[in-house]
Amino acid sequence: MAKFDFELEVQPRETLGKGASRRLRRCEDKVLGVVYGGNEKAQPITLAHHHVVKALENEAIYSHILTITSNGKKQKVVLKDIQRHPYKPRVMHMDFMRIDENKPITMHVPLHFLGQETAPGVVLGGGIVTHHMVELEIKCLPRDLPEFIEIDLTNAELDTVVHLSHVKLPKGVETTLVVHSAEDDLPVVSIHKPKRVEEVEESTEAAEGEEAASANGNGAKGK
Repeated sequence: MAKFDFELEVQPRETLGKGASRRLRRCEDKVLGVVYGGNEKAQPITLAHHHVVKALENEAIYSHILTITSNGKKQKVVLKDIQRHPYKPRVMHMDFMRIDENKPITMHVPLHFLGQETAPGVVLGGGIVTHHMVELEIKCLPRDLPEFIEIDLTNAELDTVVHLSHVKLPKGVETTLVVHSAEDDLPVVSIHKPKRVEEVEESTEAAEGEEAASANGNGAKGK
């Protein structure tokens, strides 16, 4: 699993309030943010919008230990929240949480589905893949944080359903969704025929059954 090094330059934000926030976004092309957690106070910050956009092109940033640098001081953080403009391609705000290497963190990690295009249930069975989940909330120490979790569908047949209990987690990682019973064992991904195809096949089979029954009945009368 490839590793990436993310380092973001940030500046302390001294002036607060709506007016100052609008000026920073419009006139200086800044993204507002805050760094919180640990034994330090929450620190309002700004980031250059174009640097943020570039960094967000890599999916790994959402589930990776990041380094933010402010006035030469480096801090290890994770990205906990991001707010975007409702219709413009702009990032409005970012929340970063400081980490302690010896304390577990809770993060949402993306799921990667391997072999879904070539799975037997798709290629031979005519099924479609349905993603019931695209990410998983996990808990682990920062050093064990995976960038993504893989689910292998290479040999998945038609009507395969992968549940939470089937997901293989890396060492030191656990899901926050506890499975106590079958009802708790939520589906993650499945392969089934499209509903319309199933209905047509069932209708065809029923019609063929009626034709066979009719033919048998007519044959009996002829005798």
